[in-house]
Amino acid sequence: MHSNKQADSEIHEDQLLNFLVNRLDEEVVLDLGDNAKIDAEDIFEVLVGATADGTSISSLCEKSKDAPSANDVLYHLRTKFDLHAVQSIEDTLLQRDLLETLPQQVEVVADLHLRPYYGDEDDTDGLYYNEAKAGTTAFHAYATLYARVKNKRYTLAVRRLTDGDTASDVLAEFLGLLEHFEFDVKAVYLDSGFYDGKCLTLLQVHNFAYIVPVISWGKEIKRELATGWSREIAHDLTTSFGDHEWTVEFPVLIDCTYKNGRYGENGVARHSYAVDAPFITESSQARSHYSKRFGIEASYRLSEATLISTTTQDPARRLLFVVLSLLIQNVWRYLHWEYVATPRRGGRRLWWWPFEEFIDMVTRAAWTALAVRRAVPANRPPDDRFHR
Repeated sequence: MHSNKQADSEIHEDQLLNFLVNRLDEEVVLDLGDNAKIDAEDIFEVLVGATADGTSISSLCEKSKDAPSANDVLYHLRTKFDLHAVQSIEDTLLQRDLLETLPQQVEVVADLHLRPYYGDEDDTDGLYYNEAKAGTTAFHAYATLYARVKNKRYTLAVRRLTDGDTASDVLAEFLGLLEHFEFDVKAVYLDSGFYDGKCLTLLQVHNFAYIVPVISWGKEIKRELATGWSREIAHDLTTSFGDHEWTVEFPVLIDCTYKNGRYGENGVARHSYAVDAPFITESSQARSHYSKRFGIEASYRLSEATLISTTTQDPARRLLFVVLSLLIQNVWRYLHWEYVATPRRGGRRLWWWPFEEFIDMVTRAAWTALAVRRAVPANRPPDDRFHR
């Protein structure tokens, strides 16, 4: 029988808060001035608490006895965090401690994530425009680069996109980052937003194995995807850069399965992928390997739940809040692996510690540190129904 005893020590809630605040304090330099009423740790404590709680800075400060003034915190965020300042720290903040936990070889995923913008049409500077989605064509857009290790996802980098940025722009930057890491890249998994001639050319030039879902642009590929069974075909895309035009050729694996009434549908489901990876030789393998990247969507759901609530359109603060939401996931995975998992022969044993519990622990620690109110005023004493 397995013992329930995991280790000789414990990590308490307040220590989790300390770890996150220290991480920010070590990477983020805040010169608040000699006359400032608060210090950097006060700001970081509020940022961590609001991130874990998924609430706004104003709301958290207003209901906390020991929190600094929301106006003070927001003033320093507005004056000390411009885009350059946030962009200069985001990679080191996310990668701190993380890289040492990664194995020698990893799979990486690049993704585009669009958060719809519904604000004033005259206040859209710095937004990203794309095809209509969720009733708008304007978005706060971010590209993220993840390492995927045995279904665990670690964010390596995040980039903000604005109008005029292209998928190939951000992919070129991400592929450059990958070449400087010590781990080997088994394959790069991209979402359909990266399916174009420039991105496929970049992958070939950098000599990375890759899988990218195919978009049916043109009559030829539409015809191929409408008929037949699982197979491999040769395909190409023509693209241009300035006055130059070139054609990139690549194999496409088409995987076909019967729907068999799934989601109320019947017939044949066809999935197609641009694939150049030595470990993929059959169409079903392409779909199986690519399906693993859908775990990334879970990261976004977690990120949405741990994102500071704000109405600001300031791109620096919005980017900072996104980085914090991804950082908090990285820290959970790092601590889970390094401190909670039990080393044993054949690999570590990951004891049960879900992200939701981690977030609850950080939230409670922040509430305690900031003295969030645990009672509300009442115009008369509670009666017997409030007691047991």
